[in-house]
Amino acid sequence: MFKKTIVGVLAIGAIVASCNNDDDAGSPSVNSDLTLELSGLEALGTGYVYEGWIVVPGETVPVSTGVFTSVTFPQTYAVDKEQLDSATAFVLTIEPAGETGEAAAAPSNTKLLKADFGTTNIANVGVDPISIEGDFADAAGNFFLRAPTDEALGTVNNGNDENGVWFGLPGTPPVASLVLPKLDTGWKYEGWVVDGKELISTGTFTMVNTADDNAGAADGFSETAFDGPPLPGEDFFRNAPEGVTFPLDVRGKAVIISVEPFPDDSAAPFVLKPLSGIAGMDTAPANYPFEYSSSTFPSGTVTR
Repeated sequence: MFKKTIVGVLAIGAIVASCNNDDDAGSPSVNSDLTLELSGLEALGTGYVYEGWIVVPGETVPVSTGVFTSVTFPQTYAVDKEQLDSATAFVLTIEPAGETGEAAAAPSNTKLLKADFGTTNIANVGVDPISIEGDFADAAGNFFLRAPTDEALGTVNNGNDENGVWFGLPGTPPVASLVLPKLDTGWKYEGWVVDGKELISTGTFTMVNTADDNAGAADGFSETAFDGPPLPGEDFFRNAPEGVTFPLDVRGKAVIISVEPFPDDSAAPFVLKPLSGIAGMDTAPANYPFEYSSSTFPSGTVTR
Protein backbone atom coordinates (compact mmCIF):
# COMPACT_ATOMS: atom_id res chain seq x y z
CA MET A 1 0.00 0.00 0.00
CA PHE A 2 2.87 2.37 0.87
CA LYS A 3 6.36 2.44 -0.66
CA LYS A 4 8.76 1.10 1.95
CA THR A 5 11.73 2.80 0.27
CA ILE A 6 10.63 6.27 1.40
CA VAL A 7 12.53 7.35 4.51
CA GLY A 8 12.81 10.21 6.99
CA VAL A 9 10.43 13.14 7.11
CA LEU A 10 9.31 12.57 3.54
CA ALA A 11 8.29 9.04 4.43
CA ILE A 12 6.16 10.21 7.37
CA GLY A 13 4.54 12.92 5.27
CA ALA A 14 3.81 10.52 2.47
CA ILE A 15 2.27 8.00 4.82
CA VAL A 16 0.05 10.65 6.46
CA ALA A 17 -1.06 11.95 3.09
CA SER A 18 -1.67 8.47 1.81
CA CYS A 19 -3.77 7.54 4.85
CA ASN A 20 -5.84 10.69 4.49
CA ASN A 21 -6.50 9.91 0.84
CA ASP A 22 -7.36 6.33 1.76
CA ASP A 23 -9.94 7.49 4.29
CA ASP A 24 -11.53 9.87 1.79
CA ALA A 25 -11.75 7.28 -0.95
CA GLY A 26 -13.06 4.29 0.94
CA SER A 27 -13.74 4.87 4.62
CA PRO A 28 -15.60 1.97 6.22
CA SER A 29 -19.37 2.45 6.34
CA VAL A 30 -20.96 3.32 9.65
CA ASN A 31 -24.08 1.41 10.65
CA SER A 32 -27.08 2.60 12.60
CA ASP A 33 -29.89 0.66 14.27
CA LEU A 34 -33.28 0.11 12.68
CA THR A 35 -35.77 -1.30 15.18
CA LEU A 36 -39.05 -2.98 14.27
CA GLU A 37 -41.80 -3.12 16.89
CA LEU A 38 -44.66 -4.89 15.13
CA SER A 39 -47.76 -6.74 16.26
CA GLY A 40 -50.20 -8.94 14.40
CA LEU A 41 -47.79 -10.71 12.06
CA GLU A 42 -48.12 -14.46 11.68
CA ALA A 43 -45.41 -17.01 10.92
CA LEU A 44 -45.15 -17.81 7.21
CA GLY A 45 -44.92 -21.20 5.57
CA THR A 46 -41.48 -22.79 5.28
CA GLY A 47 -41.03 -21.49 1.74
CA TYR A 48 -41.23 -17.78 2.57
CA VAL A 49 -39.64 -15.10 4.75
CA TYR A 50 -40.35 -11.50 5.67
CA GLU A 51 -37.87 -8.90 4.39
CA GLY A 52 -37.51 -5.25 5.30
CA TRP A 53 -36.50 -2.52 2.83
CA ILE A 54 -35.80 1.20 3.02
CA VAL A 55 -36.58 3.60 0.20
CA VAL A 56 -33.45 5.70 -0.31
CA PRO A 57 -33.40 8.75 -2.63
CA GLY A 58 -30.98 8.19 -5.49
CA GLU A 59 -31.13 4.40 -5.28
CA THR A 60 -32.83 2.68 -8.20
CA VAL A 61 -34.30 -0.03 -5.95
CA PRO A 62 -35.05 -0.14 -2.22
CA VAL A 63 -32.23 -1.29 0.06
CA SER A 64 -32.72 -4.48 2.06
CA THR A 65 -32.52 -4.21 5.85
CA GLY A 66 -32.59 -7.99 6.37
CA VAL A 67 -34.88 -11.02 6.42
CA PHE A 68 -36.64 -12.68 9.32
CA THR A 69 -39.05 -15.50 10.12
CA SER A 70 -39.66 -14.91 13.82
CA VAL A 71 -42.68 -12.76 14.63
CA THR A 72 -41.45 -11.91 18.13
CA PHE A 73 -40.54 -8.24 18.50
CA PRO A 74 -38.71 -5.91 18.94
CA GLN A 75 -36.10 -6.79 16.33
CA THR A 76 -33.10 -4.58 15.54
CA TYR A 77 -31.02 -4.52 12.34
CA ALA A 78 -27.73 -2.79 11.53
CA VAL A 79 -28.21 -0.59 8.46
CA ASP A 80 -25.87 1.80 6.68
CA LYS A 81 -26.29 5.05 8.62
CA GLU A 82 -26.13 7.40 5.65
CA GLN A 83 -28.77 5.44 3.77
CA LEU A 84 -30.97 5.05 6.82
CA ASP A 85 -30.79 8.75 7.70
CA SER A 86 -31.91 9.71 4.20
CA ALA A 87 -34.57 7.00 3.81
CA THR A 88 -38.09 8.24 3.17
CA ALA A 89 -39.96 5.02 3.94
CA PHE A 90 -39.74 1.45 5.23
CA VAL A 91 -41.49 -1.41 3.40
CA LEU A 92 -42.05 -4.99 4.53
CA THR A 93 -42.44 -7.70 1.89
CA ILE A 94 -42.91 -11.45 1.72
CA GLU A 95 -40.12 -13.16 -0.22
CA PRO A 96 -39.32 -16.74 -1.31
CA ALA A 97 -36.86 -18.28 1.14
CA GLY A 98 -33.29 -18.65 -0.11
CA GLU A 99 -33.59 -16.17 -2.97
CA THR A 100 -30.32 -15.35 -4.74
CA GLY A 101 -29.10 -13.23 -7.65
CA GLU A 102 -31.22 -10.54 -9.28
CA ALA A 103 -34.42 -11.80 -7.65
CA ALA A 104 -32.95 -11.15 -4.21
CA ALA A 105 -31.80 -7.63 -5.07
CA ALA A 106 -35.27 -6.10 -5.30
CA PRO A 107 -38.51 -6.45 -3.32
CA SER A 108 -41.23 -8.79 -4.53
CA ASN A 109 -44.71 -7.66 -5.52
CA THR A 110 -46.00 -8.97 -2.20
CA LYS A 111 -45.64 -5.75 -0.21
CA LEU A 112 -47.39 -6.03 3.14
CA LEU A 113 -46.55 -3.04 5.35
CA LYS A 114 -45.27 0.48 4.80
CA ALA A 115 -44.07 3.27 7.11
CA ASP A 116 -43.30 6.80 5.91
CA PHE A 117 -40.55 8.52 7.91
CA GLY A 118 -41.17 12.06 6.72
CA THR A 119 -39.00 14.25 8.94
CA THR A 120 -39.22 11.94 11.96
CA ASN A 121 -37.24 8.93 13.16
CA ILE A 122 -40.27 6.96 14.34
CA ALA A 123 -42.77 5.92 11.68
CA ASN A 124 -46.13 4.25 12.20
CA VAL A 125 -46.63 1.08 10.20
CA GLY A 126 -49.82 0.42 8.26
CA VAL A 127 -51.03 -2.00 5.61
CA ASP A 128 -49.38 -0.87 2.37
CA PRO A 129 -52.46 -0.91 1.58
CA ILE A 130 -51.59 -3.47 -1.14
CA SER A 131 -54.19 -1.86 -3.33
CA ILE A 132 -54.11 0.01 -6.59
CA GLU A 133 -57.58 1.51 -6.34
CA GLY A 134 -59.80 2.20 -3.35
CA ASP A 135 -59.24 1.61 0.34
CA PHE A 136 -60.00 -1.21 2.75
CA ALA A 137 -61.93 1.21 4.95
CA ASP A 138 -64.67 1.10 2.29
CA ALA A 139 -64.79 -2.72 2.17
CA ALA A 140 -68.32 -4.15 2.31
CA GLY A 141 -70.59 -6.69 0.65
CA ASN A 142 -73.12 -9.48 1.03
CA PHE A 143 -73.32 -13.24 0.66
CA PHE A 144 -76.14 -15.74 0.24
CA LEU A 145 -76.66 -19.50 0.61
CA ARG A 146 -77.30 -21.47 -2.60
CA ALA A 147 -76.03 -24.80 -3.93
CA PRO A 148 -76.48 -24.68 -7.71
CA THR A 149 -73.62 -26.88 -8.91
CA ASP A 150 -75.50 -30.20 -8.59
CA GLU A 151 -78.43 -28.85 -10.61
CA ALA A 152 -78.60 -29.82 -14.27
CA LEU A 153 -77.84 -26.63 -16.17
CA GLY A 154 -78.96 -24.68 -13.13
CA THR A 155 -82.64 -25.21 -13.87
CA VAL A 156 -83.74 -27.38 -10.93
CA ASN A 157 -83.40 -26.49 -7.25
CA ASN A 158 -82.58 -29.67 -5.36
CA GLY A 159 -83.54 -28.18 -2.02
CA ASN A 160 -80.03 -28.25 -0.54
CA ASP A 161 -79.13 -24.57 -0.69
CA GLU A 162 -77.67 -24.67 2.82
CA ASN A 163 -74.63 -26.44 1.31
CA GLY A 164 -73.23 -23.49 -0.64
CA VAL A 165 -72.20 -19.87 -0.19
CA TRP A 166 -71.76 -17.17 -2.83
CA PHE A 167 -70.48 -13.61 -2.51
CA GLY A 168 -73.05 -11.20 -3.91
CA LEU A 169 -76.81 -10.63 -3.95
CA PRO A 170 -79.19 -13.40 -5.08
CA GLY A 171 -81.30 -12.86 -8.17
CA THR A 172 -81.84 -13.96 -11.75
CA PRO A 173 -78.98 -13.65 -12.36
CA PRO A 174 -77.18 -12.96 -9.03
CA VAL A 175 -75.16 -9.75 -8.93
CA ALA A 176 -71.84 -8.81 -7.39
CA SER A 177 -71.95 -6.77 -4.21
CA LEU A 178 -68.42 -6.96 -2.81
CA VAL A 179 -66.66 -3.62 -2.50
CA LEU A 180 -62.94 -4.38 -2.28
CA PRO A 181 -59.83 -2.55 -3.49
CA LYS A 182 -58.04 -3.91 -6.53
CA LEU A 183 -54.99 -5.87 -5.41
CA ASP A 184 -51.46 -5.77 -6.74
CA THR A 185 -50.13 -8.84 -8.54
CA GLY A 186 -48.63 -10.26 -5.34
CA TRP A 187 -52.02 -10.75 -3.65
CA LYS A 188 -55.39 -12.47 -4.04
CA TYR A 189 -58.60 -12.58 -2.06
CA GLU A 190 -59.83 -15.89 -0.63
CA GLY A 191 -63.15 -16.89 0.88
CA TRP A 192 -63.53 -19.16 3.93
CA VAL A 193 -66.25 -20.87 5.93
CA VAL A 194 -65.46 -21.61 9.58
CA ASP A 195 -66.59 -25.09 10.65
CA GLY A 196 -65.61 -25.50 14.28
CA LYS A 197 -61.82 -25.35 14.31
CA GLU A 198 -61.58 -25.89 10.54
CA LEU A 199 -61.45 -23.10 7.97
CA ILE A 200 -62.57 -24.32 4.57
CA SER A 201 -61.56 -22.36 1.49
CA THR A 202 -64.09 -21.34 -1.13
CA GLY A 203 -61.30 -20.42 -3.57
CA THR A 204 -59.13 -17.45 -4.43
CA PHE A 205 -60.19 -14.54 -6.60
CA THR A 206 -59.21 -11.09 -7.81
CA MET A 207 -62.48 -10.03 -9.47
CA VAL A 208 -65.76 -9.71 -7.56
CA ASN A 209 -68.01 -10.21 -10.60
CA THR A 210 -66.58 -13.44 -12.05
CA ALA A 211 -66.15 -17.01 -10.87
CA ASP A 212 -63.17 -17.63 -8.62
CA ASP A 213 -60.10 -19.77 -9.31
CA ASN A 214 -61.84 -22.84 -7.87
CA ALA A 215 -64.75 -22.76 -10.32
CA GLY A 216 -65.47 -26.21 -11.73
CA ALA A 217 -62.48 -27.75 -9.99
CA ALA A 218 -64.25 -29.33 -7.05
CA ASP A 219 -67.99 -29.04 -7.48
CA GLY A 220 -69.09 -30.16 -10.93
CA PHE A 221 -70.91 -33.49 -11.01
CA SER A 222 -70.97 -33.85 -14.79
CA GLU A 223 -70.44 -31.93 -18.00
CA THR A 224 -74.08 -30.82 -17.82
CA ALA A 225 -73.84 -29.63 -14.21
CA PHE A 226 -74.03 -25.92 -13.53
CA ASP A 227 -70.75 -24.39 -12.36
CA GLY A 228 -72.52 -21.72 -10.36
CA PRO A 229 -73.16 -18.01 -10.75
CA PRO A 230 -70.51 -15.59 -12.11
CA LEU A 231 -69.39 -14.80 -8.55
CA PRO A 232 -66.76 -16.05 -6.13
CA GLY A 233 -68.16 -18.80 -3.94
CA GLU A 234 -68.43 -22.54 -3.42
CA ASP A 235 -70.75 -25.50 -3.02
CA PHE A 236 -69.50 -28.03 -0.47
CA PHE A 237 -70.30 -31.46 -1.90
CA ARG A 238 -66.99 -33.04 -2.94
CA ASN A 239 -63.33 -33.08 -1.90
CA ALA A 240 -63.90 -32.47 1.81
CA PRO A 241 -60.74 -31.56 3.74
CA GLU A 242 -59.56 -33.99 6.37
CA GLY A 243 -61.69 -33.70 9.49
CA VAL A 244 -64.65 -32.15 7.65
CA THR A 245 -67.80 -33.91 6.44
CA PHE A 246 -69.50 -32.91 3.17
CA PRO A 247 -72.12 -31.86 2.26
CA LEU A 248 -71.44 -28.98 4.60
CA ASP A 249 -74.32 -27.02 6.13
CA VAL A 250 -73.19 -23.36 6.03
CA ARG A 251 -76.10 -22.06 8.13
CA GLY A 252 -74.99 -20.39 11.35
CA LYS A 253 -71.33 -20.45 10.37
CA ALA A 254 -68.87 -17.59 10.04
CA VAL A 255 -67.89 -16.56 6.50
CA ILE A 256 -64.61 -14.69 6.00
CA ILE A 257 -62.75 -13.01 3.16
CA SER A 258 -58.99 -12.81 3.60
CA VAL A 259 -56.17 -11.24 1.61
CA GLU A 260 -53.57 -13.86 0.68
CA PRO A 261 -50.00 -13.55 -0.60
CA PHE A 262 -49.62 -15.01 -4.08
CA PRO A 263 -48.03 -17.45 -4.54
CA ASP A 264 -49.02 -18.97 -1.20
CA ASP A 265 -47.67 -22.15 0.41
CA SER A 266 -50.03 -22.23 3.39
CA ALA A 267 -53.42 -23.93 3.54
CA ALA A 268 -54.51 -21.58 6.35
CA PRO A 269 -55.82 -18.04 5.86
CA PHE A 270 -53.32 -15.20 6.07
CA VAL A 271 -53.45 -12.63 8.85
CA LEU A 272 -55.38 -10.03 6.77
CA LYS A 273 -59.11 -10.71 7.09
CA PRO A 274 -60.96 -7.49 6.21
CA LEU A 275 -64.50 -8.92 5.85
CA SER A 276 -66.50 -11.35 7.98
CA GLY A 277 -70.13 -12.23 8.54
CA ILE A 278 -72.42 -14.87 10.03
CA ALA A 279 -74.72 -16.92 7.85
CA GLY A 280 -78.33 -16.99 9.04
CA MET A 281 -80.72 -19.92 8.87
CA ASP A 282 -82.46 -18.84 5.65
CA THR A 283 -81.18 -19.68 2.18
CA ALA A 284 -81.58 -17.46 -0.89
CA PRO A 285 -83.30 -15.12 -1.53
CA ALA A 286 -82.14 -14.15 1.95
CA ASN A 287 -78.69 -12.57 2.09
CA TYR A 288 -76.31 -11.57 4.85
CA PRO A 289 -73.92 -8.62 5.23
CA PHE A 290 -70.17 -8.66 5.58
CA GLU A 291 -68.70 -6.31 8.14
CA TYR A 292 -65.33 -4.63 7.74
CA SER A 293 -62.73 -4.86 10.50
CA SER A 294 -59.16 -3.61 10.59
CA SER A 295 -58.40 -5.50 13.81
CA THR A 296 -56.59 -8.27 11.92
CA PHE A 297 -54.25 -5.84 10.18
CA PRO A 298 -50.68 -5.73 11.57
CA SER A 299 -49.49 -2.48 13.11
CA GLY A 300 -46.53 -1.02 14.95
CA THR A 301 -43.58 1.32 14.58
CA VAL A 302 -40.24 1.47 12.81
CA THR A 303 -37.53 3.46 14.59
CA ARG A 304 -34.21 4.63 13.11
